[in-house]
Amino acid sequence: MLLPWESGAVAAAPPANTGTALVTDTADHVHIQYTVYGSGDPAIVLIHGWSCDSGYWHSQIDALAAHYTVVTLDLAGHGGSGRNRTDWSMQRYGGDVAAVVRQLPNPRVILVGHSMGGPVALEAAALIGARVAGIIGVDTFKSIGLPPPSAAMIDEQIAPFRKDFVGTVHDYVPQHLFTRQGDPALVSKVVEGMSREPPSIAIASLIALNQLDFAAVLPRVHAPIVAINSDLGQLTDETRIRKSLPDFRVTTLKGSGHFLMLEQPQRFNPILLQQIAQLTRSTP
Repeated sequence: MLLPWESGAVAAAPPANTGTALVTDTADHVHIQYTVYGSGDPAIVLIHGWSCDSGYWHSQIDALAAHYTVVTLDLAGHGGSGRNRTDWSMQRYGGDVAAVVRQLPNPRVILVGHSMGGPVALEAAALIGARVAGIIGVDTFKSIGLPPPSAAMIDEQIAPFRKDFVGTVHDYVPQHLFTRQGDPALVSKVVEGMSREPPSIAIASLIALNQLDFAAVLPRVHAPIVAINSDLGQLTDETRIRKSLPDFRVTTLKGSGHFLMLEQPQRFNPILLQQIAQLTRSTP
């Protein structure tokens, strides 16, 4: 039997959802913009990272929508979603995702989170409950099993962003989130996009992300967790992570930067489809 990512698989029926932007409200009355593509179960909910938006998943939509319902969303304070909030914690962002999932008819969902979107997916899963068939992190979860950094360490990291947010983003992103072989046009596009995030939201979110204690979140999540990570920067220590998540598995996309789904979609998409298929088979 041919699987969805294998050459020669039979094409699925035409997508039932063509990508109309929709809006729902969170518990704290923030408008969240989301878009639904394709059809089928489970629904694949794509969660963007820090200072990004739903557009960072554009290279995955066609591949996924051929087989599943696909949902992209802008977290509060990002893209087309509202900014009328003062709490920019991962738990609040998880509430954004949960609010969108409540609008979906699908009995099962798989949450896919890039970077900060990984912790957001964990918080969302804790709120959504049994409908979550699995969580796929994309270049994230590398610090599971480590204690959160101290307040002094966080302050030191944040200080350059407080002083000059735009300039620091322009310096940090090319140096730390891309390899030297990164496409200059893509690097420039990502830098410009991320630097337009309101500094007050970006800095508060970055602080909250660094303060997150996985040991407090993971016991509230009852779904399989896997990752597709790059080998840029901190490596994924599976031995350490499995002390907290015995069934955790990671696929490493070597030679990629932090934005795997943008940089190498031709390599990334088949792996993503494979992980989704495995999670779908492992849940009733």
